[in-house]
Amino acid sequence: MSAKMQIDPHHTRYQSTGAVISLQQLLMQRYAAKTLEYLAHNRSIAGISGLHLSKMRGRGIDFEEFRPYQAGDDIRLIDWRVTARTGKPFTKVFREERERPVIIATDQTHNMYFGSQIAFKSVIAAQAAAVFCWLAIDNGDRVGGLVFSDTKSNLVRPKRSRRSALHLLNQIYSYNQHLQYVQDPESQIPTDPDFRPGLAHALGQIRRITKPGSTLYIISDFITLDDRALQYLNQLSRHNNVICCMVYDALEETLPVPGFYAITDGAIKGSINTHSGKARIRYREQFKQRISDLETELDRLRIRLLKLRTNQLVVEQIRQWTAQTS
Repeated sequence: MSAKMQIDPHHTRYQSTGAVISLQQLLMQRYAAKTLEYLAHNRSIAGISGLHLSKMRGRGIDFEEFRPYQAGDDIRLIDWRVTARTGKPFTKVFREERERPVIIATDQTHNMYFGSQIAFKSVIAAQAAAVFCWLAIDNGDRVGGLVFSDTKSNLVRPKRSRRSALHLLNQIYSYNQHLQYVQDPESQIPTDPDFRPGLAHALGQIRRITKPGSTLYIISDFITLDDRALQYLNQLSRHNNVICCMVYDALEETLPVPGFYAITDGAIKGSINTHSGKARIRYREQFKQRISDLETELDRLRIRLLKLRTNQLVVEQIRQWTAQTS
């Protein structure tokens, strides 16, 4: 783990490890979410009552002010005490509350089934999704999402209920478990003839359940990000708060110490020689360029980026990112 991170020893119990995640670990993230402050955002959806204050005034719970009665005001909001004291009719004005639907897209493709320390990327993605899910539920938001693999996906429409959260987490758990049984992802045939692997298809589906003013978390390694996916991101970011959570492993960032290493993708075995200094530098620079390109594209779309390393505590990484962006 990075020496720069101040880790609360009590939070280590929230860390998921290994190649797959358990349903119990996903449920445990509810306690991790309680250690985080609510992630405040700028937009709220119009026309739906909820638990977040908006700049709109109307019939809410939090009192805003008294003002003179105007034609068309609801007579039920007249404050008779103030009216009697001033001799003029006054009405109460409340700060209207707005709900913020939260949509969580979780990548569980074979590219995510990789890791060299602590946990696989697919596990970290599932854990982060659970944290965001519980954080939203505890704050009274509607929660829904999409979990997708190389051959299928599952949409969960946002609802404000613990049952909806559990349904989404169960889908994430199921997809995560399936990764360990897929030997050759390219040989798998999608059950839906209209399904297309990659972020573009996933984001296209997300648009079906995302209403303006929603908060959208996209948790992936973004390896399959292409022009079409960027087009969908652009459309989604115009009327929603979009946060891209990039999951990556230390081995993707820097090659291991010089030596010969056996590698496999579960179907094909090979080896890698890391003795070459030039190769190590080129490898590191390619990763830096990939991050830079992603940051440039997201900055252009005014989308925030949260980077999640597989060898660091998810809850602490989210905490640090929140502190930096708030």
